[in-house]
Order: sequence, then structure tokens, then C-alpha cells
Amino acid sequence: MRTKLRGIVALGVVVGISCGLPVAAAADTPDTTDTEAVKGVVLRPGDRGEAVRLLQRRLHAGRYYYGRIHGVYDEQTKLAVWALQKSRRMMPQGEIGPQVWKALDRPFRWRPLVPEGGPDRVEINLREQLLTVYRDRRPVLFSHISSGAEVRYCKDGRCGNAITPVGNFRVSRRAPGWTTGRLGSMFNSLYFTGGIAMHGSTRVPLRPASHGCVRLPIETSKRLYEIVKIGEPVYVRGGFDWSRDRAAGGTRDRDRR
Repeated sequence: MRTKLRGIVALGVVVGISCGLPVAAAADTPDTTDTEAVKGVVLRPGDRGEAVRLLQRRLHAGRYYYGRIHGVYDEQTKLAVWALQKSRRMMPQGEIGPQVWKALDRPFRWRPLVPEGGPDRVEINLREQLLTVYRDRRPVLFSHISSGAEVRYCKDGRCGNAITPVGNFRVSRRAPGWTTGRLGSMFNSLYFTGGIAMHGSTRVPLRPASHGCVRLPIETSKRLYEIVKIGEPVYVRGGFDWSRDRAAGGTRDRDRR
């Protein structure tokens, strides 16, 4: 592996988202040997190769990526990169370079939204559009999300407000696989208040776009469904920072369902 990566660098090849207090490091201190070899490599969605495979392995070790380690910078990889970038206070974008490689190597200490929360819980940060799962007070899964679009909507003669409620909740119902309702399709749904759930979606844009549910990448939702059970606390805090969306070129209504 190390030989292949040296070859990449030597040749100059650019492998090119319907509804605090510190805690222990999210992962063990990483082995920086391989990422040191690609610290100058820039990767973009669509790229393929050993550097992408390394990126996926490192994202998986950091609890951001749950897809296949196949060396293709696909949509699931991009969404995992966004989760990493947001957790480290970077502007989320698909292209990665030295800053992301460095973040993957740096020991990470996380500040919880609810320091006094239960040892096993889900935290949803609406401002950062980031979901974190804790086990024994340690973060074990990070995910980019897309929550309620905060607009008025009407569908089939019925209207409502696309808002993800803030507060303390518990998972009350689980629905495995794909289910389709009036507002669209949901995968591996974990309901935490009324008809609002955390669920996998094929559309998880870089901004709130749902009718109130919390959308996650499909592959991440599979892992979330495995580890989060009925009765688990779900803490929802914050509000979306629209200035950050505008800086990234977003609009309030794009991609709404």
C-alpha cells in the first residue's frame, strides 16, 4: 500500500441528501504513515484509486463513513467528508486537500451538545446539520444530515410547516427498510416525535430540505438503525445558520420534497 501511494505522489498525479465539555477522543490516535504520503493529493467527487481507498478507510475509522471501501469517490464518500469537515468546523465541500488529510491525522476531542445527557444517546445539531451517536459517553458515529426546511408546504390539499422540533425526545418506533408515505420515501426510519424520524434518504443536500424529518446518507442510516433502539434519548438543539448556506451557494427552496 505504502509503495503504491509513494508512486502516486512521485508521478504528480492528482487523483481527481422526507421528511460543553470535552470528552475522550472519537477514535484512537491514527497511524499517520500512509496519510503523510498523500498529504499533497487533492481529491474530488468522481476520482478513483488508492488515495480514495485510503480516504474511505480513514473516514470509516473516524466513524464518518459506512459504505464500501472500493476506491471510488462517490456520493456516500462525499457526504462522509462533509460530516468530517463540519465536525472540525471547516466549510463543507467535496474537494479535499491538505487540511482534510491533516484533520484525519489529528487526535479529536469532541464537545457534546448535552454534556449531562445519557451515556447512550443521539444528538442532533440543527445549526451545524450534524448528528452524533454516543455509546458510554463516547461519540461512535457522526453524520451529515438535512433537517426541516423551515418553510410552509402544501401537499395533496394538506399543509404544514417543515420544521424539525427542538427538545428532548426518545425513539418511539422503528420501521426497517423502505416505507413510502404522503411526503415521500424513507429508509430505516427511527421515529422520535410523532411522525418525525431519523431516516436514510437518497437526497441529503448541504442544507435543510426535508418536511421535518432528519435525513441521513443511506449507508450511514444502516449503521444508525443497527445501534439505536427503542427508548434511546434523542436531543435536538440549535437552529440552522443560513449565512453559511448562502456562503456555500445554497438557497432555501432548492431540493425540497
